[in-house]
Amino acid sequence: MAVTRRILVVGSGGREHALGRALARSPSAAEVIVAPGNPGCAETAEGHAVLRRAPLTSPTPSAIAAAARAARADLVVVGPEAPLCAGAVDALATDGIAAFGPSRAAAALEGSKVFLKRFAERHKIPTAAFLATSDFAEAERYIRGRDRHVVVKADGLCAGKGVVVPSSADEACAAAHAMLVERRFGEAGATIVVEDRLAGVELSVHAICDGERLFVLPVARDHKRVGDGDRGPNTGGMGAVAPVAVDAALTERIATRVLAPTLAGMRQEGRPFRGVLFAGLMVDAAGEPWLLEHNVRFGDPETQALLALCDGDLAELLAGAARGALDASAVRVVPGRCSVALVLASRGYPERPETGAAIEGLEAAAAVPETTVLHAGTADEDGRIVTSGGRVLTVTSTAESPAEARARAYRAAECIRFEGMHYRRDIGAEWQTPAH
Repeated sequence: MAVTRRILVVGSGGREHALGRALARSPSAAEVIVAPGNPGCAETAEGHAVLRRAPLTSPTPSAIAAAARAARADLVVVGPEAPLCAGAVDALATDGIAAFGPSRAAAALEGSKVFLKRFAERHKIPTAAFLATSDFAEAERYIRGRDRHVVVKADGLCAGKGVVVPSSADEACAAAHAMLVERRFGEAGATIVVEDRLAGVELSVHAICDGERLFVLPVARDHKRVGDGDRGPNTGGMGAVAPVAVDAALTERIATRVLAPTLAGMRQEGRPFRGVLFAGLMVDAAGEPWLLEHNVRFGDPETQALLALCDGDLAELLAGAARGALDASAVRVVPGRCSVALVLASRGYPERPETGAAIEGLEAAAAVPETTVLHAGTADEDGRIVTSGGRVLTVTSTAESPAEARARAYRAAECIRFEGMHYRRDIGAEWQTPAH
């Protein structure tokens, strides 16, 4: 295909830096603009296309549509969930601009935990038993009446921090009280879901969808807790590995019991889903997949790990999905490759991250073989790169074996320095395979 597309990527994190780089390597791309982007997206040639930043006044649907018009974009890829749930794709469609992502109605799969759980019930998608409520007394009775541990989730979007995995009924009740009574998350926590905690191996499955068809990317595994051994509070994600070995039988069960019923159910309910269907799954000891959550955008840091395994024309794949004509042949997953994405975070993350620390060693880290340093919470202060958020960088390394990919990622991380930097030391230590 001739180099023609001008692509706007909306967002500023490591996910958007990874998307920008991958889209710029697409034969069909002429220019990729990331708005507002980060210092890693500064103007540079990335394969076939130029990758650069552009300002974005705010991530509202109208501002995104204005940015797309200003960029003369042929395709818009919206990274974060909030603008999708607010209707960014609908606003772009009104202007006749192709957008990869779900409509506001379809984005309810992530925008409301209550909608998701009731949708799964309606379409017989396996998910944990649950209560949805806005009443603390009802939540407390339910929690204390269960004979197992539960998970407490705010209904709305909370930037990845609205899920509490308590270790006791008292802790679960405290979490419910914080959401429903103290309003820790405002209106996003005015209704909660209390669901049974499932045991097994947690997996992340991303599928590119055009409303009817899907292209499933390699299975990944995310590490949400801030500390080694999955200890400490949940975060937006501290690292990811891909691919996780999944046998054909489990792959089929995930497709037929979770992904296909979701696409079919959304069509039946008049909310056809186009974009990334990102299923968070728990696979139990019998090899059965259970749906924990659906997200309606690329995961972060899963995207950094997954795109490192892909070759071809990502722009064509996403543009085809956006227009309802998915071409799964546009992208090839490179066989025999493994990827580790390691997040480097600021002191105080996830509760109160510190910012403004100078970052050193970026060039040395990028010199490690098959390694890319992707920016997220960074800023450029007069030519000096400093921290500006909780998750600062993602070091992504590939190799032919999990052990070598992991070794490269940690070797690169050791090259980077900023005050208060911390990261998990066990990402990829156990490349777990679910039961068959």
